[in-house]
Amino acid sequence: MSSSNTTGHAGGKLDLAVWFGGLSVACWCCCPMWLLVWVFALPMGIAGLVRGITEFRAAARTQASKSRAAAGIALSLVGVGAAVTYVIIVVAHPYDGML
Repeated sequence: MSSSNTTGHAGGKLDLAVWFGGLSVACWCCCPMWLLVWVFALPMGIAGLVRGITEFRAAARTQASKSRAAAGIALSLVGVGAAVTYVIIVVAHPYDGML
């Protein structure tokens, strides 16, 4: 009884990694103002990575499913990767009329 409660709790504990990772990717897909998006997407993606690693380790300790944590990590990596790539492109190729 306690093992099913533990696995349900670890797997269903708001899944913050999925939320943060999904939001960091959604920012890129939904907002046309990419100059401002990376300011929000990067911190959300990093928070998703940290939370995903925490959730993954917790799931490993309790023998719970790691798929939600892995999905959160993957989404967060996409959001962080997009933000970092965009910042590198903007810094390497500045456009004078951007602001």
